[in-house]
Order: sequence, then structure tokens, then C-alpha cells
Amino acid sequence: MQNTIKLKENLFWVGANDRRISVFENAFPIQNGMAYNSYLLLDDKITLFDTVDNAVSEQFFDNLEHLLQGKQIDYLVVSHMEPDHSATISELILRYPAITLVVNSKQVPMLNNFLKKDISDKLFLVKEGDILDTGAHKLTFVMAPMVHWPEVMVTYDTVSKTLFSADAFGSFGAVNGSIVADPADFEHNWLPEARRYYANIVGKFGVQVNALLTKVSALDIDMICPLHGNVLAEDLDLYIDKYSKWATYQPEENKVVIVYASIYGHTQNAAEILATSLSMRGFKDIKIYDVSSTDSSVIVAEIFRCSHIVFASVTYNGRIFSKMENLLNDISTHGVRSRTVALMENGSWGATTVRQMTEIFSNMKDITILENKVKIKSSIKEAQSVELENMVDEIVASVQNTIV
Repeated sequence: MQNTIKLKENLFWVGANDRRISVFENAFPIQNGMAYNSYLLLDDKITLFDTVDNAVSEQFFDNLEHLLQGKQIDYLVVSHMEPDHSATISELILRYPAITLVVNSKQVPMLNNFLKKDISDKLFLVKEGDILDTGAHKLTFVMAPMVHWPEVMVTYDTVSKTLFSADAFGSFGAVNGSIVADPADFEHNWLPEARRYYANIVGKFGVQVNALLTKVSALDIDMICPLHGNVLAEDLDLYIDKYSKWATYQPEENKVVIVYASIYGHTQNAAEILATSLSMRGFKDIKIYDVSSTDSSVIVAEIFRCSHIVFASVTYNGRIFSKMENLLNDISTHGVRSRTVALMENGSWGATTVRQMTEIFSNMKDITILENKVKIKSSIKEAQSVELENMVDEIVASVQNTIV
């Protein structure tokens, strides 16, 4: 049975939720499923914006059949060629053979790579600023390379003032009943999974995201329709402000995150003592994460949120503990910058992690490494209280001098 949602006059959500999926892109754990969004504009020229993942294709085609009532689709606007949005293109062409695919030049070779059949006779090429007239609506195209693939484009409907934003402004999680986000529940519902989605999937491409934000800032936008997660239709400044911070790698808050790698609990003990000391100095909402039990995507998202991060790692086989080293490489790969870090190490012999972590951070941009380090041999001792308090003092002073 169909499950469509009317967004505006003649504009409908025809996507679907996959609540069975537990790992997105075979990399990122998700607890609340995933929404694959597609939008149908019923105009003189019926226009579909993107398709969906194969996992939800049955619901998608039920939705289309219900709204089309036997009519053909004239245009498919292809925003992004990742299979979670393009996997059902071949089936769509079989069902609606009169369809024309609206694409840009960078998408053509990708279509040829993914599809088994030559569809060159069905392509209509557009470039930056081109306008497609569908009748009552005028669609203009804005190229968004590397947000987060090189072929991405977004579409703006000048009549309904709707931005079809591809993966920009997306989030993890299935939608619950109403697809439109509730700004009153912004902090609790949309923000955490949107941040994690951005940081891990789009986060490396901040420069390109910022370029897109600059382009669309000139548009009069009433609604943002992303390919994942909620449609944004109220208080858009809330969402755009977060994206602006993430795209420029600016922390959202002057907060401290403590990330530790511990084998027998001694490094954890030092991290816990440090957190208590910070709390006694007035710090609120301190987050502590064990890299062995917390997926790196969660920690990367927290690092996008917070200004100060403490990394505490045991030495293992003469290296940084593997889970911590993987996390640090992930952070480096995502181009995180404008952060302050404090370092702790533990080693019964030959502790090397402070030096090795310093090397990783030294190769990143605009990372401040605090001077005071805590170096533990097997377990932290009362005599090291001064080292811990020196680190706390330096973190406090640094946070007070940081403007977010």
C-alpha cells in the first residue's frame, strides 16, 4: 500500500524507510533505520527528484503508482549517483519508458558505470544556472561538486522556493510519521544524527560545502528537501547555522570530550579522575568515550561539536592502541581543525603514544596541543595528582580563552 506525504501543492514525498538496516554504507552503525527520500512534482511535466535504495524499492514504486494514476514520468532529476539514490533507475526506466534523465556531464560516466544498458538517448544535460520549465514550476540547477561526490548537483524550484539539496542537510535515521522536522525538537531529534551524518560522510569536504552554502545563500528558500532524514521547513537558520559551523570546522560549543583506550582499566581510571577534576572546576556536559566500545563515527561527531578533546591511550606493541590509532587516523582523514587537544599515555615499559599522537596531530591544520602531558607507568599514582591538576589548569585556561 502507498505511503506518500504531501509537502506543498503538487509536491509529494515518495520515499521510504528501511528500519531493518543496522549499518549504513557497511560502515556506520544506525539504531533507528534510514530514510531514503524521493520527491514527485505533479506539474505539466511530471518530475521525479531521485530514486531510492533497492531495499525500499517496492514501497517506492507503490507510492509512484498511487500518485501517477497511470501517467508517465517526464523527468527524473538525478542529484547524486550513489546507489542508495540511483539503484532503482533501471527499474524506473522499464516502468516509465518515456522518462528523460536530467543530468550533468559528470554524472554521465557514472551512469554508464552503474547501469547495464546504454541510456544515452534518454539524457538531458544541464549545467550551472540552467532552467528547466515543467509548466507552473521553474527548476534551476546548482553544481555542488564533492558534497560529497564530484557529480553532485542541487535543484532549486523558484516557484515553490524549495531546495532539493542532495546529501546536504541529511541525517541518519528513519522518519517517524511526519517527514517535516519539528524545530521545537531540534536539539534532541534532528541535531545529533544530522551532526554524525555530516561529520562522517560529508565532513572531509568542508570547503566544498561552504562553497555550496555561499551559492544557495542568495536563494529565497522556504523548504529544504534532502535525500536522507527530515525535510526542513521552519526556522531554517537553525539548520544553516550548524552547517556553516561544520563546514568551517568551527566547534559548536566550548566543551571537553575525553577519549580513552584502556586494556585493564588503569588508563580509564586516569580519564575518570581527570573528568571529575574538570567537573569540580565547573565544567558541564563532559563526555567520556571508550574507543573499544564506542563506534568511531560517534566520537568523530563529538569532535565536530566540541572545542577541546583529551586523548588518553595505552601503549600496545610499541604503538598507539589500535582502536585509538584508527580513530586518530579517521579524524585526520576528515580534515578536522581548529581544535585543542590534551594528551595522556600509559605504558608499563617503552611508552610511546604521546610522541606518536603528537606526530599525527602535527600533520593536521590548526590543532593546538597543550603543553602539559600525563604519563602513566602501568597505573596512575597519588604522586601524579600534580600532573593531572596541571593538565586541568591548562584546559580551563584554554577553554576560557576560546570563543565559539
